[in-house]
Amino acid sequence: MKQHYLEIIWYKALAELRAEAARSFLGFLWWILEPIIYMAAFYVVFGIIFERGGADFVPFLLCGLVAWKWFASTVTSAANTIPANAGLMQQVYLPKHVFPAIVLVVNTMKFLVVLGLLLIFLVVYGHAPSAAWLALPALVLVQCLVIAAVAGLVSSIVPFVPDFKLLMDNAMMLLFFISGVFFDIGTVSEGLRFILKLNPMAGIIDGYRTILIGGQWPNWSYLGVVSVLSLIGIWFASRLLSHYDRIYPKVLV
Repeated sequence: MKQHYLEIIWYKALAELRAEAARSFLGFLWWILEPIIYMAAFYVVFGIIFERGGADFVPFLLCGLVAWKWFASTVTSAANTIPANAGLMQQVYLPKHVFPAIVLVVNTMKFLVVLGLLLIFLVVYGHAPSAAWLALPALVLVQCLVIAAVAGLVSSIVPFVPDFKLLMDNAMMLLFFISGVFFDIGTVSEGLRFILKLNPMAGIIDGYRTILIGGQWPNWSYLGVVSVLSLIGIWFASRLLSHYDRIYPKVLV
């Protein structure tokens, strides 16, 4: 990716963040309040009403929700990013991989803010930082690769098949409930655990809990396999976006 396109992605992402903050009365504070409200709602339903979990249920749930929200919000937004920029594409040429990349940068910056708050909460809650916390940047990078691969693939398909977004929304709902957000995949049978971990988000969410709550190192071999597959997915998505680069504006007229 050429240097000036990287600069466009960065400055466009910053502009999106400023514009989003300007559209709300609370501005940047809403980045903090919105995920807190989101997580509090699930805690009330599953932790209080249905009385799920034990003493560590709150940090257990928050680790899952924080990781999932970064994935879900980025993939969902990326799905419509090329159609949403159809007007811009008629005025100026930009490689189409720029648009999902901007979405990824915007949501990653938001995620890092929320992740920082989660770490502060865990320390206050009684989970002191351990040596295993040093693995957190690597886990975040692996998840970023997964998100980039899925977001790129989805964004390349939706302009040609708009109904794919509806299918994806339902698939995301299914993934939400089988990714271990509300349960520990380590408690299920070995065969089922293997099936669940075919969904990389299940293994990544488990990795956050292993590091932050368990104070243990993640499964490096699993993360390595996920990273390699994600890089292949990113390459394939990039090829699709490049191949149809000049066709997207015609399809969206």
